[in-house]
Amino acid sequence: MTLDPTHTALGTWSGGRFMHFGAPVDDERYLALIRPDERVRTVLTADVYGEGEADVLLGRSLAGLDRDAYCLVGAVGHDFYDGEREGAKGFPRFTDPRLRPEGEYGSYLRTATERSLQRIEVDAFDLLLLHNPDRTGYTSAAVWDGMAALRDAGLTRKIGVAPGPANGFTLDVIDCFERFGSEIDWAMLILNPFEPWPGELALPAAQANDVKVITRVADYGGLFHDDLRPGLPMAEFDHRKFRQAGWIERGVERLDQLRPIAERHGLTLLQLAAQWNLAHPAVASVVPTLIQESWDGAKTVEDQRAELATTPADVVLSDDEVAEIRAIGDNTQCMPLKGGVPDHEGEPRADRWPLDAELEAIGARWDIAPDALQIAAPREPAV
Repeated sequence: MTLDPTHTALGTWSGGRFMHFGAPVDDERYLALIRPDERVRTVLTADVYGEGEADVLLGRSLAGLDRDAYCLVGAVGHDFYDGEREGAKGFPRFTDPRLRPEGEYGSYLRTATERSLQRIEVDAFDLLLLHNPDRTGYTSAAVWDGMAALRDAGLTRKIGVAPGPANGFTLDVIDCFERFGSEIDWAMLILNPFEPWPGELALPAAQANDVKVITRVADYGGLFHDDLRPGLPMAEFDHRKFRQAGWIERGVERLDQLRPIAERHGLTLLQLAAQWNLAHPAVASVVPTLIQESWDGAKTVEDQRAELATTPADVVLSDDEVAEIRAIGDNTQCMPLKGGVPDHEGEPRADRWPLDAELEAIGARWDIAPDALQIAAPREPAV
């Protein structure tokens, strides 16, 4: 038996070990946190986390489990073997022309995948994602021929794309679906009730191209765990400090508007967020970040995992409730986006580039006006 990603999933970025969200938990707690079981049977990782250390710890966590009992999702794309870390930008994409020509894309993908599997001590992924591609990654046939070759070689059953790490890449990911949709099985996008934009814009194209979607950041920076409040301490380098001022205050107000809907269905707020995501036809899996906050009395990651594990697979929300939740959390045009955007000036960067005629044509086909992909002014603080 083999598994596709299940409706709930775990990420090795949880527990504060490889992403700066909350306090890092110790090895024992971390290994238990990311170990799939009969309640949450899918786990996601990326080779760049800890420059391979997340793979090693995941391998320890999976030790002794029947390989057919869980779904393993990996991601490759950042070259931490030959590339040098560039501060907050991280490691360059393997498609960076400073690292290799197009003819070597396939060999890099194979080497990176094999090394990741060796660290995890398994033979194959169930799903392998192209991690945080640049413009070349979205459009290059050589990249996607290389990804397909990994599937054909038995190193993964299915392949997909994971845009990010920030919001955006909307027209680019649709472009990728249109170019390579016959090969792409899954995509991973940011989506939650307080960040419907811009993730929702790509969902119709995913559905039309038979691409299933995993949604990450379903917890909205931990707010849907329902114990983050204004004034509580965060570590100096916590990633959430980069959000706009007022996001916690505004988010808490909106949480209170959602409570009656959650209570009506016997759901926690995290479960409500997951249910809202799953109510979108293209969405098949939800993976929040499980965050151990640093203050006394904070909800434990173990309790967060238990909430995730008991999230109903079948959608219990009505269409009216889905629309009501979206209206409460509407964040349209509240932040600068990544990828092809109309307000980028200057030379293309690895994560931002100008709209060209091809991307504009994609927007026209999917009724996405260029102006809809840039920040509006003035706006209240983002939620």
